[in-house]
Amino acid sequence: MATLAIPANTIAVLQKYKFHFQKRFGQNFLIDPHVLEKIIDAAGVTDEDFVLEIGPGIGTMTQYLCESARHVTAVEIDRNLIPILEDTLKEYENVDVVNEDILKLDLAAFVKERNAGQPIRVVANLPYYITTPIIMGLFESHAPLKSITVMVQREVADRMQANPGTKDYGALSLAIRYYARPEIAANVPPNCFMPRPKVGSAVIHLVRHEKPPVWVEDEAQMFGIIRASFNQRRKTLANGLSNSPQIHFGKETILEGIRELGVPVTVRGEELTLEQFARLSNILGSK
Repeated sequence: MATLAIPANTIAVLQKYKFHFQKRFGQNFLIDPHVLEKIIDAAGVTDEDFVLEIGPGIGTMTQYLCESARHVTAVEIDRNLIPILEDTLKEYENVDVVNEDILKLDLAAFVKERNAGQPIRVVANLPYYITTPIIMGLFESHAPLKSITVMVQREVADRMQANPGTKDYGALSLAIRYYARPEIAANVPPNCFMPRPKVGSAVIHLVRHEKPPVWVEDEAQMFGIIRASFNQRRKTLANGLSNSPQIHFGKETILEGIRELGVPVTVRGEELTLEQFARLSNILGSK
């Protein structure tokens, strides 16, 4: 294959199609074969896997995925890239390209139709401005996933695997822990992309839990409590929850729940573990 990961080949394709980068789609194309090999390696793609790629761009990583996977479906929002992808992927019979917004795709129905409901792997070089909604959308769809391997902004990768009490710890850290086990597979400097982003990136591999590590009566309520406790990060947990329009428990009930949890009423949300948030949600739900 004429690998697109070589900068000269990427430039040739962009010039051939007079392609202009769209800022609104956060487009940064990978131009480093070593990084692409690390992503495929981290994702653990084999010839038995069905892979969903989000944001294939001109098909740089798609080519590598097609070499390793049984089948690849690439979902691309920018319709200007569709004719380019038809050209750059024409050698491969195990790929199809869907011109769609991943946030509007019914993933569970998609996996049922395309892969007979069997678990898939997701691999993506994600636009930074929309990383969290995409990853949360993938998990919340409850579609069968083996793993998600994505290129994200370095600070987002740090937030995904942060521990309680640290400045990076927040709602995203807790959501990731609930759904998956995170591992940073590689750090990627700006010069590996075209155009160059202003910040460093990282490849993070998220292995889906077979079942969540904590038991919670009402998942949506627990995540509501988590979000409210980090919305006003410097406030105590009790004040953060009682000030939130999304939380429908009175302040006395909240204080009672925190005492029952066995932590000081002055505790901040950033000090609680996932297990403690699950227990607090169950306690408040029972009241």
